[in-house]
Amino acid sequence: MPGAATRTLGVVTEHREIDEILQRAADGGRITPEEALLLYTDAPFHALGSAADAVRRRRYPDGIVTYIIERNINYTNVCLTACKFCAFYRAPKHAEGWVRSLDDILARCAETVELGGTQIMFQGGHHPDFGVEYYEEHFAAIKKHYPQLVIHSLGASEIVHMAKISGVSTEEALRRIHAAGLDSLAGAGAEILPARPRTAIAPLKESGERWLEVMEQAHRQGIESTVTMLMGTGETNAERIEHLRMIREVQDRTGGFRSFIPYTYQPENNHLKGRTQATNVEYLRLLAVARLFLDNVPHLQSSWLTTGKDVGQLSLHMGVDDLGSIMLEENVISSAGARHRSNLLQLVWMIRDADRVPAQRDTLYRHLRVHHTPADDPTDERVHSHVSSIALDPGGRTSLDLADAT
Repeated sequence: MPGAATRTLGVVTEHREIDEILQRAADGGRITPEEALLLYTDAPFHALGSAADAVRRRRYPDGIVTYIIERNINYTNVCLTACKFCAFYRAPKHAEGWVRSLDDILARCAETVELGGTQIMFQGGHHPDFGVEYYEEHFAAIKKHYPQLVIHSLGASEIVHMAKISGVSTEEALRRIHAAGLDSLAGAGAEILPARPRTAIAPLKESGERWLEVMEQAHRQGIESTVTMLMGTGETNAERIEHLRMIREVQDRTGGFRSFIPYTYQPENNHLKGRTQATNVEYLRLLAVARLFLDNVPHLQSSWLTTGKDVGQLSLHMGVDDLGSIMLEENVISSAGARHRSNLLQLVWMIRDADRVPAQRDTLYRHLRVHHTPADDPTDERVHSHVSSIALDPGGRTSLDLADAT
């Protein structure tokens, strides 16, 4: 075959069309949505992973895989949108609804700093009383007391909601919360972007097109973001690829998405009741196709919190260059059954055992500490991911220690 000696991949498939698409994508060429769907459904698993890993190696030849230490502060579980996959929310005036005080939130920020965290995610429900002013007050207070923390928080859905409550445009809402201290938008609320599956699971949320429009507004104001995808709520394979297409189209215009983060639906305590779920193989294949298709999104992060540490480690051979976070607090997806936990030492080992070089990063994916050898590894055993509210008690024990003691 002419040019075979210069091809990135050393293996070929028995399917000529699939082989050509894989080779082109591995060499840095762009593939179409139709080609991405064919790879997702029909490409041999190992050939697909090899092509995705070739893209990762070309982008990151140093072999570094990153992680971050962060905290997800859930400020309220009161929400108007009643998404069918969510086990966290409570309707307004529900007896189990709550709102965290500002003092409580600042205490959680203090713990984050003490444990070496660099970023907080500030996420909660669409509370009927929380307009732009609420977020301005809270972001300004966090920045005043803990200026070293990056506020990587909210998503387009919260922006739409707060703008409506305050009677302002989403552009103005973005300007105001950015000025108050928001550094970066999370990909929250993307769920699944195509209309049919989105309407089925989140009928009260804005459309996928509107979600992306707000993200584009943020990017044009200099507010970068991540973008997510929720798999396993009944969407088709074609709709999964359409989600990727919609992301790539916006990214072509703005370049504002730092990373793509797919995660899997968790089946407990919600209206969907696990009737549809994504398998681990479906998840790994989606990661690989995303690395090949999203040629304009720099980073690809896997979600070991929803799939488990074993799948998280396998994902590092499917084009992934970031293993997410040691999340010092998480209460949303854990309420739906995601209870995979890790500590910092385990996460570093997962990366190294996959023949990669672990490195702690910041929100912008800059390397803070590269663990070239085991001698460079962190030693603070208090740094755990938590399915809990408080990471440290006054005696310095972690909530894992407290759980083990009961």
